[in-house]
Amino acid sequence: MSIRDKVIAIIAEQAVLEPSDVTPDSTLEELGINSLGLVESIFAIEEAFDITIPFNANAPGTGDFDISSVAAIIAGIERLVREQA
Repeated sequence: MSIRDKVIAIIAEQAVLEPSDVTPDSTLEELGINSLGLVESIFAIEEAFDITIPFNANAPGTGDFDISSVAAIIAGIERLVREQA
């Protein structure tokens, strides 16, 4: 399973949707993911890829990790996985 597919599957699970309902252009808000769902998604992604995401749950819009869309999240995860390798 690719990084993209795995991230989409995790986000879909948090949103209680099918992975086919989650597109790269989707925002977490459009998918119905609230702040708790976002934190749970971040933890699940960190665990799945054995990485640490630079994310501050108290200020989710700040920092170096872009959560503006599913595509931005995927790009960030791909970058972190590459850096760790």
